[in-house]
Amino acid sequence: MAAGQPTILATSGGYKQGNRTRVEFNHLMHYAVELSGVTGRSPRVTHLGTASGDQRWWAAEMDQAARIAGFDFSHLNLFTMPNVEDPEAHLMEQDVVWVNGGSVVNLLAVWRAHGLDAILKRVWESGVVLAGVSAGSICWFQGGVTDSFGPDLKPVTNALGFLPYANGVHYDSELRRRPTVHKLVANGTLGEAHCTDDGVGLVYRGTDLAEVVSEAKDKAAYRVTAGAGESVDAIAVEERLEPRFLG
Repeated sequence: MAAGQPTILATSGGYKQGNRTRVEFNHLMHYAVELSGVTGRSPRVTHLGTASGDQRWWAAEMDQAARIAGFDFSHLNLFTMPNVEDPEAHLMEQDVVWVNGGSVVNLLAVWRAHGLDAILKRVWESGVVLAGVSAGSICWFQGGVTDSFGPDLKPVTNALGFLPYANGVHYDSELRRRPTVHKLVANGTLGEAHCTDDGVGLVYRGTDLAEVVSEAKDKAAYRVTAGAGESVDAIAVEERLEPRFLG
């Protein structure tokens, strides 16, 4: 099943503590499936853990969460080699591609080495829902703010660019994220930025922001744009975007 048009769900969430397992899928992950429009069978969801080096212990946690959710769940691993013969054919068969967090810089380098950047664009255009959290959110945009290079946050400006904006994640939980996004948007390093508090997701139909959703109360998304002023005293303007609560 494919969404009616190219669809991305970019989030700072998707997981919650389980009752009998360490992790369960939260509302944002389930909403990614809903966006795909799949009915009458178990949704096919594949997980890309490239940003954290395809850690097998995390894949096992995801498998348990998928069993509870009733997903037909798989993994596309690239370490130490692709675990499927034809990654594009595998991805085209999915309803949702979910990308986990970690290093967005390393993710982009590995994806490009394997030609996954071009593959994922075709997958997106075919109607498979692309979704993810943290690095798995930033990757779909032109760039964003990352700790991939070290503790000091720095810009990444060479992401996949499916969406013509920058992206900020963990906007409320990591205190340096907001001022860094503001600085980089104000000085022109990043363009218009769409940012999410933890538990919030951004739905894009094509390249248009269509909806803001949340699995946590009292959270929001934000649109940050450059304001007036010379480069030495440039400012950023932040607009709060209220989400629809999925709970």
